[in-house]
Amino acid sequence: MPDAPTIRCRPARREDVAAIVRLLADDGLGAGREMVSDPPAAGYLEAFEKIAANPRALLAVAEDASGVVVGTLQLTFIAGLSNQGAEQALVSAVRVSSSLRGQRLGEAMMAWAMDEARARGCTQMELLSHASREAAHRFYERLGFVKSHVGMKRAL
Repeated sequence: MPDAPTIRCRPARREDVAAIVRLLADDGLGAGREMVSDPPAAGYLEAFEKIAANPRALLAVAEDASGVVVGTLQLTFIAGLSNQGAEQALVSAVRVSSSLRGQRLGEAMMAWAMDEARARGCTQMELLSHASREAAHRFYERLGFVKSHVGMKRAL
């Protein structure tokens, strides 16, 4: 398999929000729930400000060699008493531009995310992935993630 194109992962900035929303909308699920515009809708900017202000959250982007945002993910760092007080990381909203999928960008992004989690003292990483994303599940399993829990949600 060829090497992945060079990317650089970094914390997202306010000016990245429009690109992040485009990535979130770049699949069947997101296309029906996200609103792509430039500038982004106020709700996205407000959410970004809340995430940026939270020391236990990290919204990140991956950019290619020319500085174009080609991927995104969000990390949430969770303190808990379980597991002898172990800190854990939750990764969610992982997206790679659909035109670049299959080129190992997601693998590089997840390696970066795991390094970030380890640097913050996390002993495990959990992730959220919609049940319909079967290809994503195979990808995560190749990275060593195991299906260990059943997730549920409820609208409030």
